Formats: sequence, C-alpha cells, structure tokens
Amino acid sequence: MFKIVTAPLDYLDAQNELYRPEAGGVVCFEGRVRNHNHHRKVSHLNYEAFDEMAISEGNKILTEAREKFKIIEALAIHRVGDLQIEETAIWVGVSSAHREAAFLACQYIIDQLKSRVPIWKKEFYVDGESDWVKCLACSQKGIPHSEHQHFHHVEKSEVEG
Repeated sequence: MFKIVTAPLDYLDAQNELYRPEAGGVVCFEGRVRNHNHHRKVSHLNYEAFDEMAISEGNKILTEAREKFKIIEALAIHRVGDLQIEETAIWVGVSSAHREAAFLACQYIIDQLKSRVPIWKKEFYVDGESDWVKCLACSQKGIPHSEHQHFHHVEKSEVEG
C-alpha cells in the first residue's frame, strides 16, 4: 500500500505490518529533510502531489516490486505540505525471507517513486529564495540537467510577492 499523508509520518504501524514469522529480513528507508542542498542552506521544504495519480502509480510500483523480487510485503508513505528540517518526508518498508531481496526491493521502490510518482518538492532557502528541485526530467538517467528546460523554476520576486 502507498499512502500520502499531510501530518508528520507515523510509520510504526506500517513497520509492524512488515513483521511476519517468515520474514528473515526487514529493510526500512527513511528520507528526511536536510538543512542543505547543492551548497545552499535550506530552511524548509514543501511537497505537493497529484494525489489520485500519485497513489495509483505508487501502488503500481509496490506491485512491481512484489513481482520482481521475492518479498513478502512492501509499504510506502510520502508526506506532503510544509516540512521542517529533520522531519521525515518518505518512508519505505520491505520484508522478505532473505535480506538481499529486501534491500534490492527497497532500493527499487524508492528509485521508482522518486522518478515516476507526481510529487514535487520546493526548497526554501535561508537567503529567502526558493526553487522546485529534482524534476522528473532531472531524474531520468542519461539526461543532463543542462539539456532540458525547467518550467518549474521560481524566481525570488515571485516568492516575495
């Protein structure tokens, strides 16, 4: 199950769903808001999502992971709205009989979520500027950042007024 939430993540219940008698490996990934990006000081983030499409695509990715890897369960939760430094933005959990499948499936899921799910991240910087980051084109392998247009760039004047 893939969920989008607006409140701080409470993934302990989800994590407990991963524990099964047949599960010898449980891998969890927690993506947190850090205070910097590309040598810029970050004050906070805002995530926006196209909820219906994001949930559909997120669940499709979890299904793919179950089919591709020998896993027992896979779950993911992504937060939207304003997030402060050190808050959890995304959580992914996978259980399997063996650790290797759990690790590989967890990595597959986070990589696919970041590249396919319509969730957008806007960083707010200490200097008062902001910018949309890690657009879909940026996450496509083999497409250099300089070789596509960025229609999501926000100028400082647009943020201020």
